[in-house]
Amino acid sequence: MKDLAIYIHIPFCYSKCYYCDFCSYPNRYDIRDKYIDYLKREIDIYARKISSHHNVKTIFIGGGTPSYIEGRYMKELLNHIYKKFDVSNLEEVTIESNPKTLDEEKLKIYKESGINRISLGLQTMNDSLLKEIGRIHTSKDFLETFELVRKQGFDNVNADIMFNLPNQKVKDVEDSLIKIIDLGIEHISFYSLKVEEGTPFHKRNEKGNLNLPSEDTEREMYHHGINILEENGYKHYEISNFAKKGFQCQHNLFYWKLKPYIGLGMAAHSNINSERYGNVIDFKEYFTSIDNGNLPIDLENKEIIDREMEMAEYMILGLRLLDGINKLQFYNRFGVTLENTIGSSVLSKLEKQGLLIVGNQNIKLTRRGADLSNQVFMELLP
Repeated sequence: MKDLAIYIHIPFCYSKCYYCDFCSYPNRYDIRDKYIDYLKREIDIYARKISSHHNVKTIFIGGGTPSYIEGRYMKELLNHIYKKFDVSNLEEVTIESNPKTLDEEKLKIYKESGINRISLGLQTMNDSLLKEIGRIHTSKDFLETFELVRKQGFDNVNADIMFNLPNQKVKDVEDSLIKIIDLGIEHISFYSLKVEEGTPFHKRNEKGNLNLPSEDTEREMYHHGINILEENGYKHYEISNFAKKGFQCQHNLFYWKLKPYIGLGMAAHSNINSERYGNVIDFKEYFTSIDNGNLPIDLENKEIIDREMEMAEYMILGLRLLDGINKLQFYNRFGVTLENTIGSSVLSKLEKQGLLIVGNQNIKLTRRGADLSNQVFMELLP
């Protein structure tokens, strides 16, 4: 039996944040019943295809805003998975949520449904910045919701914090981090805003009126944040993720260690049996595919992963982890050494440039290498 991670995409939200390019629809709340029904039917298709060979270790419910719709939908979906798959070794079930959309009733249902990790989309504790980026909650909403989360017995909580926001200062980032550290949150995702095409922010940026921090200030925010988090007992275990001991996100580790996962719902991605693909992003196409008994895959977004590409992806994703790539684990998986795969000349060059540390057991990025990770990754592509 192979370990498996399952991602479930809920594309509904109250309103779309100005930076968001995810598959989400603020005006389709009316078809949530139908969508949940079709998600269960997609689960059924996968159950017939792969359930006998896999046991589910982690489940992650993302969006959109999963907490925007009623809690009973999460219970229906999770119970359906529990019936169709081997979940005897299930370790972690996460749901993403907006602080404004959680209440005591939903949290009780989540707890009863087996959800044991809550991820709160905070972004910043500065109310002016929250309004600037289109969030519907305030810092007060977050604090009240966090109190409810703890009251319901959730002891594994993540908070998302963004930096590089329009008009943001280094002090804003510091204040947000210190405030949530004081709450004792177990996990913090700390990442830089990327201006994606098709978003309101992209349009503003094209016109030159987004007022983003300078590149140097963005890096100062990142490094200052790292120092604050590490000084307060958070392990920097992935480029953008920090956790107290024992609270690393197990679901995301499946991605970074290139373990098999399937994605359910519109725009969800899967990587299993040497195939990688994404689902369609249109409701009609999604429903029609499942009506025909097929997985709702966007066939233009499907590829076979050959051994060479698998090794390259394993290295690139593995280097996102601060502990890097374990040489023995690489050899056990691929039957060749990591040094021979990368090439001694490439390793030597990256070491001399101060981007990689080549140890006896692991190869990992330096702090400078993490800043220039895309440059390193380009060297590893076939």
